[in-house]
Amino acid sequence: MLMLSCESSTLRVLVVDDHELTRLTLQLILSAQEKIQVVGLASNGQEAIEMVQRYQPDVIVLDLQMPVMDGWSASSHIKAIAPNTQIIAYSSVEDSKFIEAKSTASLDAFCKKDVPTGELVSLVKQLGQRAANDSMTG
Repeated sequence: MLMLSCESSTLRVLVVDDHELTRLTLQLILSAQEKIQVVGLASNGQEAIEMVQRYQPDVIVLDLQMPVMDGWSASSHIKAIAPNTQIIAYSSVEDSKFIEAKSTASLDAFCKKDVPTGELVSLVKQLGQRAANDSMTG
């Protein structure tokens, strides 16, 4: 059986949320997983863009409602500089704007903040696999 090298590599995740407790909790949960490394924590969209340039994450867990720059604006900037980066919109509201935004392809998945942690972790892993595949084919 041929093993793809991307499967053994560590998944690089950036967490972006304006609430410190949420950022730290997600960092703990994700860092506890095998082959997941949290490469950065940002508290707004502007910081997120800077961190994407610096750390080149595979997956971003991105809050939509934040000060300075919200997740909507940040996601399109991020996709412009890192098209293979997978972005999970992480929000407490089922936003009708998300349905429209999905067609713009700046967000790859939507995850409500009240989902079980295991669900978010598996979504991160799933998108990480997609990011690895995209970088191999693209």
